Amino acid sequence: MASPGPVSTSGPVQGAGLGESPSMSTEKLSSSAVNRMLMEFLIYCGRAVFVFYPVYLTGYLGLSISWVLLCMFMLTWWKKNRQWKDARIGSAIDFVDNEKQTINTELKASLQMASWVNFTDVEKVQWLNKVLEQAWPFFGMYMEKLLRENIQKSVRACNTALKAFTFTKIHFGRIPLKITGIRAYTHEVEHREVILDMNLSYAGDVDINAQVNSAITAGVKEVKLQGMMRVILEPLIGQAPLVGGVTFFFIRRPTLEINWTGMTNVLDSPAFGSLSEDTIIDIIASLMVLPNRMCIPLIDQVKMDQMRFPLPRGVVRVHLLEARDLVAKDTYMMGLVKGKSDPYATLRVGNRNFKSKTIKENLHPKWNEVYEFVVHEAPGQELELELYDEDTDKDDFLGRYNLDLGEVKREKQMDQWFALEDIQHGEVHLKLQWFSLQTDTSLMKESTDNLACAMLAVYLDNATDLPKDGREAADRHKHGKNPKEARLTKRAACPNSFVEFSVDKDVKKSKVVYASKDPVWEEGFTFFVRNVKAQQLSIQVKEPEKKNPLGVLNLPLSRLLNTSGLTLDQRFLLERSGATSQIKLKATLRILKLEEPPPKPIVSPPSEVKQQQTKQAGNTSVSSPSNAPSSSNAVSSKEIPVVSTPKQVPTSPNEGYLAQRRGSFQAPENRKESSSSANLRRFDSHSLLSENSIASSRFDLSDGATYPEAIRNHQGSFGEIELVIRYATLRHKLVVIVNKCRNLFPCSENGTDSYVRLYLLPDQTWKHRKKTHVKKRTTDPVFNEKVEFDVLLEQAQTRKLDVSVKNNKMLVSRERKDIGSVIIDLSEIDLVKGITAWYELTLPGLKK
Repeated sequence: MASPGPVSTSGPVQGAGLGESPSMSTEKLSSSAVNRMLMEFLIYCGRAVFVFYPVYLTGYLGLSISWVLLCMFMLTWWKKNRQWKDARIGSAIDFVDNEKQTINTELKASLQMASWVNFTDVEKVQWLNKVLEQAWPFFGMYMEKLLRENIQKSVRACNTALKAFTFTKIHFGRIPLKITGIRAYTHEVEHREVILDMNLSYAGDVDINAQVNSAITAGVKEVKLQGMMRVILEPLIGQAPLVGGVTFFFIRRPTLEINWTGMTNVLDSPAFGSLSEDTIIDIIASLMVLPNRMCIPLIDQVKMDQMRFPLPRGVVRVHLLEARDLVAKDTYMMGLVKGKSDPYATLRVGNRNFKSKTIKENLHPKWNEVYEFVVHEAPGQELELELYDEDTDKDDFLGRYNLDLGEVKREKQMDQWFALEDIQHGEVHLKLQWFSLQTDTSLMKESTDNLACAMLAVYLDNATDLPKDGREAADRHKHGKNPKEARLTKRAACPNSFVEFSVDKDVKKSKVVYASKDPVWEEGFTFFVRNVKAQQLSIQVKEPEKKNPLGVLNLPLSRLLNTSGLTLDQRFLLERSGATSQIKLKATLRILKLEEPPPKPIVSPPSEVKQQQTKQAGNTSVSSPSNAPSSSNAVSSKEIPVVSTPKQVPTSPNEGYLAQRRGSFQAPENRKESSSSANLRRFDSHSLLSENSIASSRFDLSDGATYPEAIRNHQGSFGEIELVIRYATLRHKLVVIVNKCRNLFPCSENGTDSYVRLYLLPDQTWKHRKKTHVKKRTTDPVFNEKVEFDVLLEQAQTRKLDVSVKNNKMLVSRERKDIGSVIIDLSEIDLVKGITAWYELTLPGLKK
């Protein structure tokens, strides 16, 4: 049972009266708690009277219940109509504020815009499309030969009912494949490779007909395919043809639409359409979607298995911690009463996906779950996170967020809140860790929390001399017949086979090779290992839909610890199989090492400058702003002197990415930062103030005012604020949208009554003061308020924005109301495009 309110204890009572009870004198409810309880009770009673009085009045007057239902219907209609009008007016205002951005958003939603329009670093390659258009008829000739000579034979061999399968017509049409944009990676990758990302779009007039037998025909009339293909040129060599090999694959599954003809028209029905297209996408994924690749070696020195299945880039461990401020999807009484949601999350990287547990009736769920993903390409692969509200019929969408894993590889460790997209509001808290793959066994630490300590990569090549079925394998194992005796006793047949790998409960299967005693698979698999010395890799060669295996093999993982490079690459004899039955595979073990984040850039001046500033500060008065050190903020409110600070040289190349908020497909102008101090300028107001000595009333310490004792003793963060800053060119106004704050300093046990105050420096008069409404009793207030400043664009680009979060209640009038503040240099922001970012709140004038 919940306690009635907070209890204040003030220590032992001195001089208690004779009639006072000791319990009453030591524990008392605070007045604020009592007032809050009374107010909540009165509000509850008012709502109850408002809801139930019309029902009582209807019964008292003897009216029909239909009047109540009619009133509820009218109220619901009025509410929905009002929301529609507000949305229409709001969209019109947003259009006036930012016409260019609104038009671009609508065009993206209605048209399939080329990628080079949305991303400036993606190039338009019209010349390549002209080459494809010229070569398309010859591509059709090549595909016709491939289908008739290879695919047709494979289809006939896979099933006896398809022995008469024949392609009667093959025509790839006149519309060629188009490349809507291409992006080249040269600086982000190794110096001996070039990576190209090509956005493919194909809407072709394909006309392919096939005949299964005289009565059954099938065909395809039109095909639509869209996706992003990555092409890797490696290794670069110093002789012709300058490239050792070409590898290409889809990073994510492409989208596919097919118009079927003939007997396959039934696949266009809703019941079978997704089945057929998903089956074809699965076939494409088994060949050309990560981790599978198509490779073309151009020199003999390149090994095919290393090109097709290189070792992964690393491992990402994702901690799904919590979410907050989710949208309430469950409603009652025809939408009049809003409930909550039953959220769960889905996480996907490539073809590996997970689903979290469901938290019932909670808009601030906490999962605290951990997932591990193997990363094959970074940058490129993305963590795809989606949140849903679990329902009995159809789950409601609660938002998504995609994070390029190249950003995690740069930062090594990330622990932050991410705003959900395609939804009104909501955030998710993730902690991401990057693990590199090492061969040093001394780094191995056995897992105690059921998490991986190593990764196993298996490359399955082929098998030789398999028995025709499981029964023959059992007979060979039991009676010891050699292959010649088996062939004499019964006619030999070629089996259909696949391989099943398992490490404990993690089971993976290869593709099926039909009618072959010497099948060739050429596939790669990865497993997470939690105890190298105790676990083993179990291998079974099986037939589809049959129980008896064609051969088995158990490989202890501890055996890899004693090999060179932690790798075994050889042929293994199969147990419970033929005397000469073998399987060829390559097993590689790698130790997971948690990478430490790159060192933070030091924004303080060198020691010599600090000593000079200290000497100057000791010989001059604090009230003199021109001679004061840059870390001091005792400046006049009328003057804005600028103290030059030596530029800091980045300590590592990774520091250039600290200001990025999203993945590798950002426009390059958003990433231009010349120094480490510039990288932190968006987030660290203290370093900005030390560099520029901005005058502000809240930094003037000469009046003797101090901060509250709780704030002066606080050692952690004071919170963060999210702002949207842009310039409305049509109305000549600087628009600042105060979205929300998070993790503010709690000024009382009930939270903080906070509001935001803004100045456009150097204007600091009451006339130019802007402020938001007060949000009570919360440390995560949501404002969603817009303020505007009348200023020309040229002037705005030379000004600075002073933002301060203040507490509305202070018991002592002389104490400062500041909770945190930040100063934003508008010259570093593209105001026409706008920016949305989180800024850390600090109190630079605070003396500790």
